[in-house]
Amino acid sequence: MIQQLIHVQKQIVPDLLDTLRHRYDILHYVRLMQPIGRRTLATSLGLTERILRREVDFLKDQGLLAVATQGISLTESGRNVLRDLHEVMGEILGISEVARELEQKLGVRQVVIVPGDSDETFWVQRDIGRAAVTQLKARLAPDDNIIAVTGGTTMASVAAMMSPDKKERPMHFVPARGGLGETLELQANTVCSRMADRAHADYHLLHIPDEVSQETFERMVEEPSIKNVLEMIRAARIVVHGIGEAETMAKRRHATPEHLRMIERHDAVAEAFGYYFNAEGEIVHRVKTVGIQLEELDNMDTVIAVAGGKSKAQAIAAYAKHTPNIILVTDEGAATELLTCY
Repeated sequence: MIQQLIHVQKQIVPDLLDTLRHRYDILHYVRLMQPIGRRTLATSLGLTERILRREVDFLKDQGLLAVATQGISLTESGRNVLRDLHEVMGEILGISEVARELEQKLGVRQVVIVPGDSDETFWVQRDIGRAAVTQLKARLAPDDNIIAVTGGTTMASVAAMMSPDKKERPMHFVPARGGLGETLELQANTVCSRMADRAHADYHLLHIPDEVSQETFERMVEEPSIKNVLEMIRAARIVVHGIGEAETMAKRRHATPEHLRMIERHDAVAEAFGYYFNAEGEIVHRVKTVGIQLEELDNMDTVIAVAGGKSKAQAIAAYAKHTPNIILVTDEGAATELLTCY
């Protein structure tokens, strides 16, 4: 029915849909970046200040935006309208249909797509983070929830968009992998603590390098503090993790030249949890890491994989072939590339 209505509107009042898209983009961007100045908002959305001022004045008169000295922000009514608009815009932009097609093509449990391409527009990654948080909260149990999270740039965006649960369901955050070995702000420990802080929840950190020898691993896991956290990680109900491009991830983790040659020789295109996959989804290399192992994902109630940008499409396709039991949160750029090229 809604598609019929959209079709008629495109024929009779095409300007109406353009106006709706402009105002949706404004509300959406303000929600992600609020409070935000008028000039920054106009530049970010590619609008002239004159047009933006007219639209902001309209949305303010409707009670959806508040304009103050520190910038523009959403009102409570604005948040409610934006929540209702998400589904409508998904249908209008064709994103809902793309999500359904992608679920069938990849064979995954669910696909959630946000508008835009995070390779081209930085704030799309924040939108992916917001969508991942929504999926996480939708699957919280009423009594207890241990949530394991990995590190990485996309996961840092998930942490930035985390907020307390309105139903006050208990959450305990743990890193899914060892916390040392890469840039501090991208480490699993950092993402874990930031998510817990924003959720007003507690957390436990894993102060151990991600990659260790077998001998070191066996000694360290006997330490009571480490043993306790590892037990919590394996008891996690929900895992939220990123998917990386193989070469990028290997370099970010300071892989040895031999390691890099191994990845290239086996045509690895994707990485997750220290496992490297070729385009067929086959594991072609593995780095022994501390924390969740790939086979343990089968024991988790919910596995949310977050990755966006056209450049990540091949990595997402490869990982999904090996691990279809995921909820994939991605963006329009990656989704379109996945449907047309992989």
